[in-house]
Amino acid sequence: MKRIGIMGGTFNPIHIGHLLLAEWALEDAALDEVWMIPAGSPYMKSPEEILPGRERLHMAELAVRGSSAIKCLDTEITREGPTYSYETLELLKKAYPENAYYFIVGTDCLFSIADWKCPERIFQNCTLIAAVREGTSMDAMEEKKRELEKRFRETGAKIILLPFLNIPVSSTEIRRRIREGKSVRYLVPEDVLRYIREKDFYREKVK
Repeated sequence: MKRIGIMGGTFNPIHIGHLLLAEWALEDAALDEVWMIPAGSPYMKSPEEILPGRERLHMAELAVRGSSAIKCLDTEITREGPTYSYETLELLKKAYPENAYYFIVGTDCLFSIADWKCPERIFQNCTLIAAVREGTSMDAMEEKKRELEKRFRETGAKIILLPFLNIPVSSTEIRRRIREGKSVRYLVPEDVLRYIREKDFYREKVK
């Protein structure tokens, strides 16, 4: 049985924070692989600034090119309508039942996941790995972990807390800097930066 980490997200664009978290999870959670799955139509985000799924997937593929342990899947961008994490996990379990899945999320997601669509079905199909950024109260994270595991205990809920760096970078900030003509070098991999420049992405809001 392979231990597979799942990283969802808009990846608009993918940046060093995403990549470092994938590497941290591979090593500290002893994963065999991490699968990055760009969101199709994220129901919690406005579509105005989101590039087409194929473009975001291609940038993610450029970012992890050369890695044998990090892969990109088109699981969500090929689905029509809003995409939900519980559906993606169920599809993966059905397609690859031999794997054990670990859903990698950020600190903020741990405090909001109970409000996601069908959270019980998320916990049924994976172990949650929550990145704990430097400066975040570990006591608060441990308390939330216990609360969620108790609330969803009938699903076999299990949560792993993963100490992680506090990296002040976001896709929103990267898009803003590009619109303002500022450098984003070293915030995204060189191949991704080259592709963004080639396509002239994010110069104006995507219509």
